[in-house]
Amino acid sequence: MPPTISVSMAVYNSAPYLQESVESILGQTFSDFEFLIIDDGSTDNSFAILQKYAAQDSRIRLTSRENRGISKTRNEMLFQARGEFIAVIDADDISLSHRFARQVEFLRQNPEFVCVGSSVDWIDDKSRFVGHCSMPENNDELQRLMLGGVSLLHHSSSMFRRIAALGVGGYDESLQTSLDLDLWLKLGEVGKLANLRETLILYRLHRNSVTNVRQVQQSQDALTACQNAWKRRGIQGEFFRQPANHMHQTNFWLKCGWEGFMNGNREVARRCGLRAIAINPLYLENWKLLACALVKPMPSPQTD
Repeated sequence: MPPTISVSMAVYNSAPYLQESVESILGQTFSDFEFLIIDDGSTDNSFAILQKYAAQDSRIRLTSRENRGISKTRNEMLFQARGEFIAVIDADDISLSHRFARQVEFLRQNPEFVCVGSSVDWIDDKSRFVGHCSMPENNDELQRLMLGGVSLLHHSSSMFRRIAALGVGGYDESLQTSLDLDLWLKLGEVGKLANLRETLILYRLHRNSVTNVRQVQQSQDALTACQNAWKRRGIQGEFFRQPANHMHQTNFWLKCGWEGFMNGNREVARRCGLRAIAINPLYLENWKLLACALVKPMPSPQTD
């Protein structure tokens, strides 16, 4: 019998984070899945790490080949998949242990929905908590934002119906980035989209991530995906996507730092303050956050 879920992981030079990511999948409470992994021409020791896990767990179907790019790799796994649902995980992110159970439950109880994600917690390159990111849950709000280029359905948190994804043509291989946005827009034309309120994924922020190093390309590809969707839907759209390069946004680190401070997490406030100062050492608010994190008494926990 085919598995309920086909897990899709594309790997390219992800050795520092692979162990945590792979083990977060193998440790899921919902265990009826196959784990498709393609090493897309890594030049580090990613494949050696993956071979170790493949030898230990028969659910892993591991492939290694020359580099073909992320969109071709995603489609290759989509066409290999046998499961009713596809669960995506990036090789540097971490799935919480109950993620699959919650998402399968949602999709089975709501057949009109073709894709579901979740809220996420941001972590840094050392897997330390940075901040929480709530996501829009409603289909109409998600579609409105996505038609403007803002994809608030994280790829690593997504689970979607395989037949629906194949029916809309899978990933657009002409896109180098924002291929997830393009897929959500196409799926949104055959069914509904949703995010679960709870956090099911730890999303890693680090300097080598695609979000960090390919901002211009991401924006161009997002516009292309939106223009294609506007044409298919016969609408006059408006592109209002803003850069989301968290690694270089002072306001992002200030927001996470103050949230950490108000929640009694002095260490998060300190690390975020230092990151903000590294980006803009002349901005007084960055130093204010760091000073509060170091010397100011923490707020009293709020009670109902």
